[in-house]
Amino acid sequence: MADNLIEMTLDNAKPEPAEPKRGKPCPPEVPEKFWDEEKGEVRLDALLKSYRELERKLSRMVSLPGDDSDEEERRRFLRALGVPESPEEYHIEPRHPLVTADPDVNRRLHEAGFTPAQVQLVYDLAAERLLPLIAEAAQIFEAERQIERLKDHFGGEERWQRAAKQLAAWGKANLPEAVFDALSSTYEGVLAMQKMMEKNEPGILKDAEAARAMNEDDLRALMRDPRYWRRRDPAIVERVTEGFRRLYPEER
Repeated sequence: MADNLIEMTLDNAKPEPAEPKRGKPCPPEVPEKFWDEEKGEVRLDALLKSYRELERKLSRMVSLPGDDSDEEERRRFLRALGVPESPEEYHIEPRHPLVTADPDVNRRLHEAGFTPAQVQLVYDLAAERLLPLIAEAAQIFEAERQIERLKDHFGGEERWQRAAKQLAAWGKANLPEAVFDALSSTYEGVLAMQKMMEKNEPGILKDAEAARAMNEDDLRALMRDPRYWRRRDPAIVERVTEGFRRLYPEER
């Protein structure tokens, strides 16, 4: 028996979609999430839930104190930021023995509203930036003091200038560079070099440096010299480079 084309067509046909129920549209002044279109009214439960959530958020917010704020409002604001009740509650971790907690500094930082992390940063920066400047200034001051002593010893600045040129020429020609630099760095060393020059002592000659090759410990000690790591003195850098080249020659 042949298939019934009409019945097959009707059986396989998709049902017509039901027309959606038309409710009252959402008014423009009401957010859609608060409007019940089917009932045509505001969803009070969703509105109240959103309002309570907003209240909770506002209660956790901290308002910035204005110029006319009282001390109590400012205190609450600082506590919310993490500023302790008193400067004695700052716990400083010293980065250097010379930079430790100072009560007066902490008091002033506390009055300015610094948090513990900010106070720690102040001390860290002092150790990192100020100490090298202080050390360099101290070295300059001490060098100038030593030069003044040499001027007095040689009878004035002009005589000291002449003596310094003679000592430099003799020292560079007869002494190892490290010995010359060491003697030149102090008042006593300069006088010792003067005596050596006057006696023309051959005990410390430049060739002696080549006779005793520097080992790795000597080179490491030389690398800790400020002339190497701070001023990058070309002569010192060359000595270190040449020393390591001799200790560890490249394989050919």
